[in-house]
Amino acid sequence: MLLKKYTDYNYEAGADEAGRGCLAGPVTCCSLILPLHFSNNTLTDSKKLTNSVRQELRKIIEEEALTFKVIHIYPEEIDRINILNASIKGMQECTLNLNIKPDFLIVDGNKFKPIDGIPHQTIVKGDAKFMNIAAASILAKTHRDAYMDKIHKEYPMYNWKKNKGYPTKEHRAAIAKFGPSPYHRMSFKLLPDDEQLSLDI
Repeated sequence: MLLKKYTDYNYEAGADEAGRGCLAGPVTCCSLILPLHFSNNTLTDSKKLTNSVRQELRKIIEEEALTFKVIHIYPEEIDRINILNASIKGMQECTLNLNIKPDFLIVDGNKFKPIDGIPHQTIVKGDAKFMNIAAASILAKTHRDAYMDKIHKEYPMYNWKKNKGYPTKEHRAAIAKFGPSPYHRMSFKLLPDDEQLSLDI
């Protein structure tokens, strides 16, 4: 069972991201505040749940959250400022755009940059420990998956509907055959070194 909160504040927000390790598509970030009474026995780290369970939880979370915000940071920005900074920027922007200003913010992972006026704490594997981070991970993952399903229709050869942009053998084989798309992160190693050379020339 996940802990409800890290602090005693009424408006504690949780933030997380999805897609940080992908070769294509955005990194998608979410920040939210759950009601004090919120409870759900199914809620946990999004990676531990099936897609159908995530979709059901998304409906519940979006209906019951006091406020939430989801933001995509696209490949051009990822390539410009790197994936860590892009993830932090996305979570910062989500938090600043909530309809309620948080009293405190807990962030999944071990890296974050302070937001003026909002104290925070990073928590390694926080999405498996605290409800508000787990809920943020669900929204980030489901919104990102929906985006990847949409751009799959534009470039079906990469099968993003299945791999969601992660570096699977199938995805890398398609990059080797067709080259990168406009949705690929060119600052990432898209192929092993011997194959990467042909993309860089």
